[in-house]
Amino acid sequence: MKTDSLKDFLVDQLRLTGDLECRSMFGGHGLYSDGKIFGIVFKGRLYFKTNAVTRPIYELRGMKPFRPNVRQRLKSYYEVPAEVIENSPTLTDWAREAIKTTND
Repeated sequence: MKTDSLKDFLVDQLRLTGDLECRSMFGGHGLYSDGKIFGIVFKGRLYFKTNAVTRPIYELRGMKPFRPNVRQRLKSYYEVPAEVIENSPTLTDWAREAIKTTND
């Protein structure tokens, strides 16, 4: 899925999370709640912010950290599985958990 169409889909799906804002950034988009970034849409993929509690859930599903280029890796953001993106209630739950991590 192209980044812009995925971004539009996600904004629609995540409207129930509350104060959602989407901003262009470094060739992708950042997803913000109450002014804090909790997600990244980059090259047709979605990444959510994780912490020590939530990260293993992503790793158990084989998801990898956000890597905008070969020299850089953001280990606090992990790719969201396609089956989560395709299930609106589950996606909303995962987004809410990611939003909680912005206060860690």
